[in-house]
Order: sequence, then C-alpha cells, then structure tokens
Amino acid sequence: MMGSRITAMAIGVAALALAGTTALAETEWAVLPHVEMDTEPGLMVKTYLLDKAEEAYGARRERFEAMETAEDVEARQERMRAFFWEQLGGELERTPLNSQVVDTLERDGYTVKKILFESQPKHYVTGVLYLPDADPPYPGVLVPCGHSAQGKARDLYQRAPILMAKSGVAAFCYDPIDQGERRQLLDDEGEPVITQATRGHYHTGVGSILVGRNTATYRIWDGIRAIDYLESRADIDSGRIGCAGISGGGTLTSYLMALDERISAAAPGCYLTSFQRLLETIGPQDAEQNIFGQIAFGMDHADYVIMAAPRPTLVMAATEDYFDIEGTWDGFREAARVYGLLECPERTAIMEAPGGHGFPMLMREAAANWMRRWLLDKDEPITEPDFPIAEEEDLWCTPDGEVMRLPGARSVYDLNWEVEERLAEERAAFWDGTPVDEALEEVRRITGIRTRDELPELEWELVSQEPREGYRVDKLVLRPEPGIWLPALAFVPDEDGGEAYVYLHEDGKEAGVSRIRELVSEGHMALAVDLRGIGETRPGGDHSYTGYLPAEWRDATIAYLLGTSLLAMRAEEIILCAGLAAEYESGEPRPVHLISVGRVGPPALHAAALEPDRFASASFRRGLVSWSNVVATPLSQNQDANLVHGALKTYDLPDLLSAMPEDQVEFTEPLDAAGEPTEGTQGMAP
Repeated sequence: MMGSRITAMAIGVAALALAGTTALAETEWAVLPHVEMDTEPGLMVKTYLLDKAEEAYGARRERFEAMETAEDVEARQERMRAFFWEQLGGELERTPLNSQVVDTLERDGYTVKKILFESQPKHYVTGVLYLPDADPPYPGVLVPCGHSAQGKARDLYQRAPILMAKSGVAAFCYDPIDQGERRQLLDDEGEPVITQATRGHYHTGVGSILVGRNTATYRIWDGIRAIDYLESRADIDSGRIGCAGISGGGTLTSYLMALDERISAAAPGCYLTSFQRLLETIGPQDAEQNIFGQIAFGMDHADYVIMAAPRPTLVMAATEDYFDIEGTWDGFREAARVYGLLECPERTAIMEAPGGHGFPMLMREAAANWMRRWLLDKDEPITEPDFPIAEEEDLWCTPDGEVMRLPGARSVYDLNWEVEERLAEERAAFWDGTPVDEALEEVRRITGIRTRDELPELEWELVSQEPREGYRVDKLVLRPEPGIWLPALAFVPDEDGGEAYVYLHEDGKEAGVSRIRELVSEGHMALAVDLRGIGETRPGGDHSYTGYLPAEWRDATIAYLLGTSLLAMRAEEIILCAGLAAEYESGEPRPVHLISVGRVGPPALHAAALEPDRFASASFRRGLVSWSNVVATPLSQNQDANLVHGALKTYDLPDLLSAMPEDQVEFTEPLDAAGEPTEGTQGMAP
C-alpha cells in the first residue's frame, strides 16, 4: 500500500532533515535549492519534454530507415497527408470565390492586377497578380508572404514575383491574415488592435485549437483558394502551378506543396530544418508552425518535401538563419534519399545563400530559375535587374487598406465562433444523451489523463521539517515520474483532525500560506504543491508577448507537438498528490478536499471530475469560466497551458462541473478568458 511506504520514508529521513532546519530557514518556503536535480528548475519541464521528443525522433528514424521501395514512400505519403488534414480539422468547404479584379496597373515588362476574393464567405483575401508581357496562358506561381506588417507590399514580396513575371512566369502574392490589408481585429474606431503578425496568429490559434483546428487551417485554406483563383483565370495554365516563399511563406509553401498536388514545382525557403534542431535552438515558433501531435506521429519538416515527391522541390536556406542550417541539411538528405527511391533525384535540390534570415537576391533568382526550369522548360539562368517597386497604398485592394472594414467581413475569430456555436449544440446533445460515466470516459480519452490505477506510484522525499506553534511544516520534493521534481509543503497540525487539503495556486505554493494556516488551525493537514511549470519550476525570463502568453507557453507548445497538454500532466499530478495527502502520516486514509486558485483551475477540475472518489469536495476560485468564452475572446490571456486540442467537440469546463455532485463543488469568482471577473456566462459572440 502507498500509505505504508510513505510513512516509512518519512521516518527514515526526519532526523537528518531536522539537523539542517536553521540553514534552510533563510529561503522560507523554497524547496528545490536544497535538492539535487538533473537540470535547472526553470528548465525542468522543457528538458523533460525534449527527452520525450527524442524518443519520438528515434521511432521516426526507425520507420524512415525501413522505407526501401517506391510503394513504401507512397504509403508514407498517404499516411502523412491523412494525419495532416485530420489535425487541421479537415478540408473546408469550397464556397464561391466571388473574385474581383479591383484595378490594373501597367508596368515596364509586366502588368499588375489587384485581386480581392473570398476564401470563405465574406472572409476576404487581398492579393497582387503579376502577369508577364507575353502571350498567355502563363504558368502561375503562388508566393505566400513571410511575417511582415506590410504583407504583399513589402519590398521582398514585390521583388520576387516581379522577377518571375519579367522571366515569363505569372506570380500571385497575397496577404496572410493579420498582415497587409488583413488585420483580423479592429477596435471601435476601425483601427487594427494587433499590428504584429506573429501575435495575431497566436491569438487566432488559441480559439482554433479548442475547436479542433489551427491557425494553419485558415492559412492553408487561403492558399488553396488562391490556387483555385489562379485556375479560374483563362490566362493561367492550370497544369503549371508553382509555389515559392520564405520564412512564414516558406512554411506555407511547405504545407501547400505537401497537401495540394496541383503544385507542380515548389521552392520553400528559410524555414525547413528539423524539429530536433528547432527545439534545441530557438524553440517552437509561430502558431501555424505547430501541428498537434506531429512530433509524436513522426511528421517532421523533411516530410513536407517527402509528401511533395516526385514533384520538383528546391529547398532554399541561409547559412546564418535562426532556422538551424544543420537541421536543413539533415532534412534535405532524407528528402534526396526519397527522390532517389522514386528514381528522380534531379527533381530536388538545395541552395544555401550566405547571410541570415530573409529573401536575398540570390534566393529570389534561385526560385525564379527553378520555376522557369520546371514550368517553362527553360534552363538558361536569369538574374535580377534593378526595378522600382510600388508604395504600399498603391497595392491596396480595398478602399482604405483593411478588409475588416468591408461590409459583412468575417475574421478568423468569427469563423471559430461559428464552429463553436455548432459544437455547443452537439455537446449539449451528447451530454443529455450519454450517461455521465461514459461521457467522462470520453473526456479521459481526449485528454489522455490516466486513471489513478494506471498512474505510477508517487515517489517523494522529505527535505526538511520546521516546527511551528501548533503545527510543523515539512518540505517535500515529489517525483511523479522521472525528470519531474515538484516542490511541496506539508502543513501537519499537532492534533490531526482527520481531514486533508490539497492546495494549488497559480502563483505557487507560498501564495496560499495564509489560507493554509487557517486550515491547519482547525486541525486539518494541508499539502501545497507547485505543479510542473509553476512556482519554483516556472520558466524564467519575459518574452515579447508577456501578458498574453504565460511563462510556460513554449513548454505548452512542445507538449502540443507531442500530442498532449500541460493540463493533462498537471491533472495527473493532482490525482497523485491527493493520494499522498490522504495517507501522509496517517494510519487510515483521510478525506481529501481540493482547493485551486487561478489558472490551475482547469487541471484541478479535470482531476476532480475524472476521479470523484479521490476528493471529498472541490473548490475552484478565480478559475476560467469556460473554453467557449476563450473562443469568444480574441484577446485572451495566458490560456496556452490549459488548452486541449478539439476539446469543444465533446465537452467544455462547465460540463465537468455539472458531472460532479452539486453539494461537493464550489465555483466562485470566475474569470473570463481575458482574466476579468464574469458572472458566469459561458461565451458571447466576439
């Protein structure tokens, strides 16, 4: 039994710990400075997750090495594409494009067409089509933009398509969401609220994850519909479509060439590396660059090129890019091997430009030459001449440079909310027609939270004991699994009243000391714990979006890539902590009461709902009111650690509350997704 083991361990180390009490008193409630760990506390969760990722890399390598034939390659491609679409939430509906040529500009050696179309009804896309001065039909190349405020009007994203047009290839460069003319969130005066592309993509990603989509879902669909637009034009040869872009545009090129077989040739740049090198260097990046569970599944950057095979693909890289060049070459070697198995090694190549991240002339020339080779059957090299580019306003496709000012315009936030409205009806029907225990089993399946019988036995050590008036404080380190150290404080009254509390606070265990002392004064034992990534193991340092992303957002993203969540990990820790509190120095198990304050509420709620026999009661203060409210709140704050991919297809947080006995649950001072007090509304239209 766990209880006998716990008691024996405590007795064995108590005398030694007491000898060091005076020295430890200087740090008051800190535990980990006095514990030998394998890593720094703030890096603990990242190190743990990278170890899990390493296991996935190894499994992927084994599967890759087993490929020996073209049939093996085709089977891998089909498996990867099916997985990719599933994680995106599936293909969207092809609705009317309602495309318009807003204006035409004549230039030296090419013509500019300013285009407006709808990738979904009233979800507007702005783009510029550069047409050669030659007889149509022309090959058409899609040029997705990298992250820049100006979008299609940035000098790099004018020069690359102009060069292609001057070389005989039409090129279509369009604005991504939250760039150029496509800011997705305007204030009451019609001005953009978010001006940084990556931050905009982050905010759209939060709600997208909960409804089972991703920022990439919308960005990929915009690209697919842009190809639909090219195909709709009589002056474009639909059998000769290419795609080329760098940075965020390299991401989209990689995705589109993998998923859309209409792309006959591709040139992704300044993005492709390997997840191993990415996570070991700069860490996870923009929201659309992280697909749920892809590391666990084995879909690495090289697989985008592999999925495109045998169609010609040029990998463009920069020597000093922050997307690690070693990972780029490793991935290219894998891709080249696949092209060899398909007996077309000439269809893949790599070019490395000196310098850092960007779209330099050498890279623009390489992309244009690649498209001429495979789409025009012309192999003589061309170079980029000097030519003027347009002012940003000259390329506007809307009257005043913002699509969301157009009548009836819909943002990604609107699209996500429409999905959530449909899902809310389906959830209600599911919970009305399904026994509670069966519904909770589905919650368990979605989250991956194991039962307490499936969880490993909690290991722990007593670090010190400090006598206080009427009680003592035991400093503990808990080991729920290898690589994880959880600092904890056990407050043990001199006279045990027979009940125990597990106390969790978003700011760490010391934030609840005053409340815990009240419980102890009533004769109750209390265990205050820093869950992983909280308190003493909180990642250090601020970031550019502090206030909107929690400190542990990178760890949450790596967990997402591994197909899990920090919420699930923390919920399992809470279940184990309840077992410890129940039996700590007790001959008989005590009833355990759960108290959570702040952002630890969602994992605490999951633990209590999924293991009702473990908790005599549960109190949630200042917890998130609902995930539906997150979808309804464009400027949500610090939600990453509590996201579960696709959860709203089956359940919301209030469903878990309603599954628990009403007299055993207290939910007070709820907060909305922006961290503001709310009266409990589950959601409102954005």
